Amino acid sequence: MAAKSSAQRAGSRVHAASAAPSKNSRASEIATSLDRLLHDRMRLGIASALAAGGEMFFSDLKAALNATDGNLSVHARKLEDAGYVSCEKSFDGRTPRTAFKLTPSGRRALEKYLDHMDAIIRAARRSQGRP
Repeated sequence: MAAKSSAQRAGSRVHAASAAPSKNSRASEIATSLDRLLHDRMRLGIASALAAGGEMFFSDLKAALNATDGNLSVHARKLEDAGYVSCEKSFDGRTPRTAFKLTPSGRRALEKYLDHMDAIIRAARRSQGRP
């Protein structure tokens, strides 16, 4: 009998895995469906702070998250590009002010993310025999 190629072995493992779902397949499915954009610590912090505090200025958000200017700017821009956060720039005299708000789409994404995390926590507790 000829030896199986690595592709054949991998294919048979995939088929065997899909034929018999594991006990934790639901938790695994939930974990892989997490919003990767919000799963980053800084972006989750931004969305959470805006959900709790409403509109926040850049300096307040920076202080709340203990972030650097560059780090906060990059992550806020990613959330803005995704439509999760709105950004409004203005001036207070000669001082530039940047205000951020969570959009309705961002609020829905955060709620969905939190629901996913809750489901993962419940599944992990059930697998350990805890309610």
